Amino acid sequence: MLTYNNVFSSWSVNDLARAKTFYEQTLGLPVKETPEGLSINLVGGQNIFIYPKPNHEPATFTVFNFAVADVDNAVDTLTAAGVRFLQYEGEIKTDKKGIMRNNGPVIAWFTDPAGNIFSVVESPFF
Repeated sequence: MLTYNNVFSSWSVNDLARAKTFYEQTLGLPVKETPEGLSINLVGGQNIFIYPKPNHEPATFTVFNFAVADVDNAVDTLTAAGVRFLQYEGEIKTDKKGIMRNNGPVIAWFTDPAGNIFSVVESPFF
């Protein structure tokens, strides 16, 4: 069995300064700059580490989900802060605000400046 002290998520970005501004100022997350990258300690003990990678290529899937009580409110708040929500057609069709309401949990996707995909998803689903 694996013995561990903690767990954390990590992903790369192509511009650490731009990422720091986005995570800290746009999303309002507690960002700590380290020699290796950005460390973010979220509510509930979840930790994120963001590291620079010159040849970064964003994943084509969601790398991190923010569980929220009300997706509409989260989308409105983030949109006002300059976040643009992704629009999808087909099975995960989103509405004009970028929210998918009819195929699973209420969820909306957006990207950071490096193209990494995130979501806000209504917490009762979890």
